[in-house]
Amino acid sequence: MIAGAGWRARKARLILLTIAVVAACVYAAAVLFLISQETRLVFEAGRPLGALRPAAPFEQVDLPRPDGQRQFAWIMRHSDPDPQAPWILYLHGNSANVASRVNIARYEGLRSVGVNVVAPEYRGFGGIPGQPSEASVTDDGRQAYRFMRETLGIPESRIIIFGWSLGSAVAVNVAAELPSAAVILEGAPASLVAIGQRRYPWMPIRMVMRNPFESIARVRRISAPMLFIHSPEDQIIPIEEGRRLFAAAPEPKQFVEVRGGHIDPADIDAGVYFGSVRAFLRARGAMGATKTW
Repeated sequence: MIAGAGWRARKARLILLTIAVVAACVYAAAVLFLISQETRLVFEAGRPLGALRPAAPFEQVDLPRPDGQRQFAWIMRHSDPDPQAPWILYLHGNSANVASRVNIARYEGLRSVGVNVVAPEYRGFGGIPGQPSEASVTDDGRQAYRFMRETLGIPESRIIIFGWSLGSAVAVNVAAELPSAAVILEGAPASLVAIGQRRYPWMPIRMVMRNPFESIARVRRISAPMLFIHSPEDQIIPIEEGRRLFAAAPEPKQFVEVRGGHIDPADIDAGVYFGSVRAFLRARGAMGATKTW
């Protein structure tokens, strides 16, 4: 009897050990799979440049880069150009490219309030070869800023850095390094790694994520006035994320709520959306003395 009981105990321990080993292997495989899919999950790049284009005046230009990498940008001037009008460096989000409908709606609305727009494409997006990363998209934004300053001759006092969704994290990275007249962030995450950790609480996201986009750690280095636009209906980047980033940002700053969720505020709540941009830039003197404003 004693020998039989010992055998059953050893068998039970062996079963438990086997279950533990299998569970550990499954967990490790899940972590490795998540690591392998990070680029796809964060950037959702690779969509070809579609046929949509903004209204004239519009031009596509190749950006000169010291590293020789290919990159282009769209330049969309206001239809009634003013030499003192602001220029927006527009940085788009993931799962899109410069030709996506949602971005074109924002270009047109921004031009309607009197600004010019430069929208660079990232490597890995819109038909440009390359693998996107936090470092690469930040450098792409930096090179577009350089193009505005050195090729277009726009002074920093007339450059507004604008980012939507993931582009807002790129905008924070760029604006933390380079001077501008103002910064506008729409649907901005305070930290992508924190969002990922909440979505996958059983995974060591903070340990393995290679593109954390910790805007909350950089936003305090921005000296320009900041406007935050966010929808309480946003189910992709919850408004609490935007408010957390806003709380960490230095003054002067402003937070505006809009309707339309993460994607459609520029269409659904255009009056508040673009009206807040106009009022913010007027109050900060970023628009000079143009008649449009």
